[in-house]
Amino acid sequence: MKPAAFDYHRPDSIEEACALLAEHGADSRILSGGQSLVPLMNMRILSPAVLIDINRCRDLAYLREEGGVIACGALTRQGEAETSDLVAARLPLMAAAMPHVGVRANRNFGTVCGSLAHADPLAELPSVASALDATFVIASSRGRREVGADEFFVSALTNCLEPDEMLAEVRLPAIPEGARCAFLEIANRAHGFAVAGIAACVEFGPDGRCSRARLSAMGAGDTTARLGSVEALIEGQRLDDALIRAAGAEAAAAADPAGDVHADSAYRAEVIGSLVRKVLRQMQGAVVER
Repeated sequence: MKPAAFDYHRPDSIEEACALLAEHGADSRILSGGQSLVPLMNMRILSPAVLIDINRCRDLAYLREEGGVIACGALTRQGEAETSDLVAARLPLMAAAMPHVGVRANRNFGTVCGSLAHADPLAELPSVASALDATFVIASSRGRREVGADEFFVSALTNCLEPDEMLAEVRLPAIPEGARCAFLEIANRAHGFAVAGIAACVEFGPDGRCSRARLSAMGAGDTTARLGSVEALIEGQRLDDALIRAAGAEAAAAADPAGDVHADSAYRAEVIGSLVRKVLRQMQGAVVER
């Protein structure tokens, strides 16, 4: 199928893009990489009357460190983040997750912010952003506002953007020195839709105990889900085998996954519990090695 007819605009700046959003509101959509939007338009699941292509807004294509935070503009390609030395050094959790995002051709066109704005509960980058306590910078002709992941991700394929707003930037705190990160996911086939996944970042104190834990699950509900009860269980504790088994059981019990053609809800919950055990065992080994 082909998309329904639409008007096409190519602004040269974010100010022009926001003015177009203010003019056309809910009838319009922002186009950056198009890896999610265009297939939805071709299948006529979405039929925006106006498409606002921001690929000429080059001031939105950046990836830079600002005071311990990595700022990623709306036009930063996933492939740029995947090969970035800055991401590898300061955001190893994103570096670990990026090869799982579609295939290389998707990452060459797809943008980091575009994947976040799509808000797919089975996508990798929303879970990474959630686990890192990212800040989402939202722009409109009325000004800018900032929200956290809990507010940004509303439900499956739904974010908190108003019709005249766009995601201008995501700000990701750099991983503290000594913290351990891991990303794991399971899919029914290579580069297919994920069944479930876990993005995790755990900090350890000088005594080897977990001082701070952040775990976010893909496929655990209508949106990416922080596993707060698992975090509370392991913080202040040493990652021994008994604690890791308990954390996996808690993750499976806390998850509220939906069933679909790829997996039923019970299987998905078991996978989430298993992945939590695996990421914590990776970190347990790292702690022992210190």
